Amino acid sequence: MFERFTKDARAVVTGAVEHAERGGTSTVDAEHLLLALLDREGGRASLALTALGGGEWLESVQRALGEARRRGGLSQAEAEALAGLGIDVAEIVARVEEVHGAGAMSGDRKDKGWWSGHRSFSRGAKDVLEGSLRIAVARRDRRIGDEHILLSLTARPGVPAEVLADHGVTYEALTRVLYGEGEAKAG
Repeated sequence: MFERFTKDARAVVTGAVEHAERGGTSTVDAEHLLLALLDREGGRASLALTALGGGEWLESVQRALGEARRRGGLSQAEAEALAGLGIDVAEIVARVEEVHGAGAMSGDRKDKGWWSGHRSFSRGAKDVLEGSLRIAVARRDRRIGDEHILLSLTARPGVPAEVLADHGVTYEALTRVLYGEGEAKAG
């Protein structure tokens, strides 16, 4: 499948691996794909995000992704659902961090010496990449671009889609910007 990716889409995947390395995580997650997309400039995804006000909320998105990682990858909606059952996720995080240190629930390994350097892709990241292929095929695009990865991130439930939606970036808004008739069209 990787051979069908454009140069921009390949750069997003490579950037996601770099984000995982910098974070000391053993797997590349969907959140890393989003962070890599936010780093990129000039691609169709970047142009679409800019059209939706991306320059104004970049730090806010990065902060929200960090907070979700600190909660063990739970989305805000999942944390609220647990709160409805009487489970205070913030209290659990605080107690775990009290015993095991800050960021203990993030899944990041502080002992990185054992790691060989190879990072596998989590099920969520694989789902996003497979979704980008499905979106490209449905649009009859021959290549998978960074915009397809971004669309796929918004099309599946989870932290990246929730964080993007909180900033007005939904599948529908992106589709309008990327493929709209005479509207603010990216690329």
